[in-house]
Amino acid sequence: MNHGRRRFLATAAATMAGLELSMLGATRSLLHGRGVGADGGLSALRSATAWLNSSPQTAEGLRGKVVLVDFWTYTCINWLRTLPYLRAWAEKYQGRDLVIIGVHTPEYGFEHDIGNVRRAVKAMRIDYPVAVDNDYAIWNGFDNQYWPALYLIDAKGATRNHQFGEGEYDVAEATIRKLLMEAGAGDIGRDLVTPDARGIEVAADWDNLRSPENYLGSERTEGFVSNHDAAKLGLNEWTVAGTWTIGRHAVTLTEAHGRIVSRFHARDLHMVLGPAEKGTSVRFRVRIDGQPPGSARGIDVDGQGQGAVTQQRLYQLIRQSRPIADRQFEIEFLDPGVEAFAFTFG
Repeated sequence: MNHGRRRFLATAAATMAGLELSMLGATRSLLHGRGVGADGGLSALRSATAWLNSSPQTAEGLRGKVVLVDFWTYTCINWLRTLPYLRAWAEKYQGRDLVIIGVHTPEYGFEHDIGNVRRAVKAMRIDYPVAVDNDYAIWNGFDNQYWPALYLIDAKGATRNHQFGEGEYDVAEATIRKLLMEAGAGDIGRDLVTPDARGIEVAADWDNLRSPENYLGSERTEGFVSNHDAAKLGLNEWTVAGTWTIGRHAVTLTEAHGRIVSRFHARDLHMVLGPAEKGTSVRFRVRIDGQPPGSARGIDVDGQGQGAVTQQRLYQLIRQSRPIADRQFEIEFLDPGVEAFAFTFG
């Protein structure tokens, strides 16, 4: 992890190739304050770099409201799988004095680009206020360490619950309802939300997840095999073929027809990718066990495995059906000028 910034996974525990993927106990709750100030940390909102979907929100202006603060970054697969619940809570409870504030705190350099964040907010159908936190001031004000992280603050400004990672949505919603009723919201019914998760937002297949997130830059990568012998890759090892520049945070293809090969065990395989030069497009072709993915294709490729990198974002390349087994993944970029940052799985 980098500088104390951590993605937090949830709901299972597995040991993979000598690495411990810790997913258990990812949700933490606190019922009576958190020691981040009398306003639950909301005073840090004044340090936002920018605001999307609303005028600036303040601790003073939010007093009397129940506030859900959600820390996110738009390429984080763990956060993306929480988004259907955030949308559903916004739709059901915002008229009942719940205010949801998404705090976008970037992980990758390109996530500092306000244009990228604005595009992601629109594409992901986020209509609640978003504080852009490029300087990590709100993150530090909440003493936060994780994506995703959810903080629930009552109408008096006290933090009553916080949860890190995916899962336990019923606990979060029960707290929302409790705080709204304390604040005098009246009858809010008994039914919990049933969000419609689709595509990349569908919950992971935790029972079959044996591959951890892996960064591709030299600073944080695991399992890199430099001998280019893809036929001998072990589970969760990867390699490159072609002319690549290995940087601290990404690998960059400098000549056409470069490949990245990985052996993985998961239903879904995603990569964080982007064109090295904004406004350009890089074509690619995906293979799984040497064949076009067909019905195992992700939403960003066709059945023949063809697609294009046009933006700096998370791409879903494989979504396969059970039974899940160790598989060989290969992506060949037909044009130069792509940056590859990370693998994530689901």
